[in-house]
Amino acid sequence: MSLTYEVKQKNIMKRYSVFFIILAIIFIMACTHNEQDDAIAGLPPTILNLPDQHYNYDNIALPDHYVNDEFPDQFQFPAPTEYDNTPASNPITNAGATLGRVLFYDKQLSANGTIACASCHQAEHGFSDSNILSEGFEGGLTRRHSMSLVNARYYADGRFFWDERAASLEDQVLMPFQDDVEMGLTLEELVEIVNSQMYYPSLFEDAFGDDLITTERIAKAIAQFIRSMVSTTSKYDQARSQVQSPLVDFPDFSDQENAGKRLFYMPRVLSNGVNGNCVGCHQTELMIGPLPSFAGPLTSFATTNGLDATSVTDLGVFESTNNENDIGKFKVPSLRNIGVRPPYMHDGRFASLEEVVEHYSSGIQNHQSLINPLVNDEGEVGQFNFTDEEKTALVAFLHTLTDIQMLSDKKYSNPFE
Repeated sequence: MSLTYEVKQKNIMKRYSVFFIILAIIFIMACTHNEQDDAIAGLPPTILNLPDQHYNYDNIALPDHYVNDEFPDQFQFPAPTEYDNTPASNPITNAGATLGRVLFYDKQLSANGTIACASCHQAEHGFSDSNILSEGFEGGLTRRHSMSLVNARYYADGRFFWDERAASLEDQVLMPFQDDVEMGLTLEELVEIVNSQMYYPSLFEDAFGDDLITTERIAKAIAQFIRSMVSTTSKYDQARSQVQSPLVDFPDFSDQENAGKRLFYMPRVLSNGVNGNCVGCHQTELMIGPLPSFAGPLTSFATTNGLDATSVTDLGVFESTNNENDIGKFKVPSLRNIGVRPPYMHDGRFASLEEVVEHYSSGIQNHQSLINPLVNDEGEVGQFNFTDEEKTALVAFLHTLTDIQMLSDKKYSNPFE
C-alpha cells in the first residue's frame, strides 16, 4: 500500500467521522427540540404519567354526615347526598374521570397551547385561582373570579358559573374552551386538537368503549373528573366523625374553633331584629346552597349578600334569566377549602377571610334583591355585629374546612408532570 493511498484513506475516515458526529448532534437536537420549545412556550409535554390501574374516582367513601342529616328539624335540611346533580346519563367511572383529568390539565386544548382548565382552577388554591381575575390564552382577564370546583357535584340546582348561565356541569365545562378570553377555540377546533394528540384514542376507548372523540364525550369526561372532587377528609370531617351531632363541641377542636362553629350554625339576633346564621345560605355540613327544598319562592337558588347597594356593571343571575328579581344575585359556593381560596366573592374584592367576616358583621348593603334575614319586612338591613373575639373564632372555624389530603391527592394532580 502506497503512502499516498494510506493518507487518502485516513482523510476519508476523518471526514466520515466528522459526518457521523454532525448527524449525531442533529439527532440529539431533534430529540430535545420539541421538549425545549414546549418548555419555552409553556406547553405540556406529550408523555402522560398515569398509573397502571385507575385511581378510585367512582366509589369515594362518604362520611355518615354526608349521607344523613343530623341537624334538628328546625333546620329543614335533607340529607346532603340528596343534592347530588350527577345525571343518570353520565355516572362517574374510573376510566371516564381519568380521561377527564387529562383533558382538564391539557394545555394543548387552547388556541395557542398555553391554557388548560387547571390554569384557572388550581389544586393548591382549592381548585380556584389566587388571582382576582384569571388570565386567558392571550393574557386577557376573565370578567369574574374563578369559582372553586370542590363539591360541585352537590350544587343541587345543577347550574354553574356565578350567574348560573350553564344548565349543567356538562354544559359548563365546554364554555371556557369557546370563550374569546379564556381558551379561544370553537368546538370543532377542540375536537380536532384532541384527535391530533396520540394519547387520547386509547383513553376514549377505555372510557366509552371506542375511540370516537366528540364534544359530548369531552364534556362528560371532564364533568366526571370534577364531580369526583369531593372533600371528606378536612379537620372538620375528622373531628365530626367522633360525635353524633354537628351542634355539639368537637373533641379535636380548640375552644376557639368550637366557638366559631357555634356562631356559624346557631341563630343570632341581627341588628334588624331577625334571627340569622351562616348556615342559612351555606347549608348542611357541605356548607353549600341554598337548596331547592329550602329556597322557597326564590327565582334562583343564588342569593344577594349585600355587597353593594346597587348593581351597575355586573347584574349577576339576571344576565342569564332576565328576571328583575335576580339582579345582583350570585351563585353560593361551597365553603369547603375556603381558607386556601383567597380572594373572595365573584369579583375577588376581599383579600382575606377576616374581610369577609367583617362584611357580614358591619358592611351589608340594602340591595334591592337582599332577602330575609339580611333585611326585614320594614326594609331594615341586619348586620351580624360580631365582636372581635367572635370574628377571630369564625375565621378559625372556617380554616377547619381545609382538606389538604384531598387537594394534594395524586389522582387530582397534573398527569403531565
